[in-house]
Amino acid sequence: MNTQEKTAPSRGGFTQSLDSFFQISKRGSTIGREIRGGIVTFFAMAYILVVNPLILGGAVPEDGPITNEGIAAGTALVAGIMTILMGVVANYPLALAAGLGLNAVVAFTLVRGAGLSYGEAMGVIAWEGILIFLLVLTGFREAVFRAVPPALKTAITVGLGLFVSLIGLVNAGIVRTGATPVQFGISGSLDGWPALVFVFGLFLMIILHVRGVKGAVLISIVASTVMAVIVQFFAGIKLISETNPTGWGKTVPELTGSPIAVPIFNTLGKVDLFGGFGKLGVVSIILLVFSLMLADFFDTMGTMVAVGAEGDLLDKDGNPPKTRQILIIDSLAAVAGGVGGVSSNTSYVESASGVAEGARTGLASVVTGVLFLLSTFLAPLVELVPTESASTALVFVGYLMMTQVLEIDWKDPEVAIPAFMTVAFMPFGYSVSVGIGVGFVTYTVIQLVVGKARKVHPLMWLVSGLFVIYFLMGPIQRLLGAA
Repeated sequence: MNTQEKTAPSRGGFTQSLDSFFQISKRGSTIGREIRGGIVTFFAMAYILVVNPLILGGAVPEDGPITNEGIAAGTALVAGIMTILMGVVANYPLALAAGLGLNAVVAFTLVRGAGLSYGEAMGVIAWEGILIFLLVLTGFREAVFRAVPPALKTAITVGLGLFVSLIGLVNAGIVRTGATPVQFGISGSLDGWPALVFVFGLFLMIILHVRGVKGAVLISIVASTVMAVIVQFFAGIKLISETNPTGWGKTVPELTGSPIAVPIFNTLGKVDLFGGFGKLGVVSIILLVFSLMLADFFDTMGTMVAVGAEGDLLDKDGNPPKTRQILIIDSLAAVAGGVGGVSSNTSYVESASGVAEGARTGLASVVTGVLFLLSTFLAPLVELVPTESASTALVFVGYLMMTQVLEIDWKDPEVAIPAFMTVAFMPFGYSVSVGIGVGFVTYTVIQLVVGKARKVHPLMWLVSGLFVIYFLMGPIQRLLGAA
C-alpha cells in the first residue's frame, strides 16, 4: 500500500515536471500530441539519412576512409544531438539535419568545382557556422529578423508552403522535368506503383483530416508504407532511373538483411579548418563562406517563422518565443555539421508536418532527436519508409501554410508586390534564400521610389545590399579571378 502511494505521485510528478518544463499545457498541447508530432517530423525528414550519403558520397575518394554508411551514421548522430538541444534549450518544435542544397554545395562546388578535399570543404562549412554564431551573439542576426516587415514574414511562410509542396511532389516523382521545365508525372500522366502509393497516402491524409481524425499525418505515412512494402514484395520494383521511370524515388521499401546495424562513425573530426585558405586563397574562401552564410542565415529565418505560424506560436510582430536560443542552436548546428563531416546542419521546414500533427513545444524535437539517434542502429528500418510515403506530409503541410496568405493586404502594392515576389521565387527559384532575397530587394526598391526610404529599417537596406552581392556572386568571382 505504501509502495503504491509513493509510486503514483512520482508518476504524476514526472508528467507534471515534463508539462511544466516544456510548457505543454500552456501552449494548448498534450504529451501525446508532442510525441506523435515528433514521430511525424522524423518520418518527414528521414529521407536525409539516405539522400545525404548519396550527395556527399560523390565527394569522397572511392578508396578513402569515409564511406556512405559512415556519412549516414554521422548524419543521424549530429541531427539527433542538435535537434534534442533545440527542444531542451529553445523549447521549439523545430528539428535540424544536414541541409539539402548546402550538401550539394559541398559536393559539387567546393570539392568538384573548387578542388578542395572533403575535409577542407567541411572546414569552409565550419567557418560559416562560426561566423553565424558570432552574429547571433552580437544580436545582429536577431535584429535583422525583427527588422523584417510583418507582411514579408507572412509571405515567407506562404512561399515556404509552396516550396515544401514542390519538394514533396518532386521527391515522389509526381512532378518531373521533361519537354517542359516541369510536368505532371510521366508525359502528363501518373504511372507505376510508387505513384499509386503516393496518391493513396495523400488522399488518406486528406480524408482523415477533413473527418477530424487525430494523427492523420502519421497514420497515412504508416499505412502507405505498409502498402509500399506489400507492393514491393510482389512486384520487386527497383529505384527510378532513365530506363526505369516508374521506380521508387530514393529508397526501396524492403529489408535485405537485419533491421539492426552497428553504426560506423568515420566522418567525425574529418575537417580541415585552414587547408582551403592555402589552396584557394583568403578572398575566395571568404566569398564561399559568405555565400553559404547568407543562404543558411535566411533559410532558418524563413523556417522558424513558417513553423511558428503553423503552430500559432508567433507574437504580434511575427516573432517566435526564444528567438535568440533558436538561432544559437541553429548556428551551432552548422559548426557541428562541419566538424562531424556531414555538411551544415540547419532547421528543417518539414518540422511543420509535426506541428500540423499537434506539436507545439520542444518535447516534439526531443522525440525527433531520439529517433535520429536510434536510427544510427536502425538504418534499415528508416530506409523502409519510401519517399513516396513521407512526401505526402510535405504536400499536405503546403496547404496548411498557404492559409496564411489571407493576412497579406493584396490591395496595397507596396507590400503585395514584394510579398508576391517572395512567394513566387521560393518554389520557382527552388531556394528559400532566393525567395527571401528577391522579396527584400523588391521591398526596399519600392519604398525608395515612393519616397518612404526613411521608414525602412537600416538593417533591411544592409541585408538587401548583401543579397544584391549574393545574386551577382558569379560575375564577382570571375572579376576577382581575372584580377
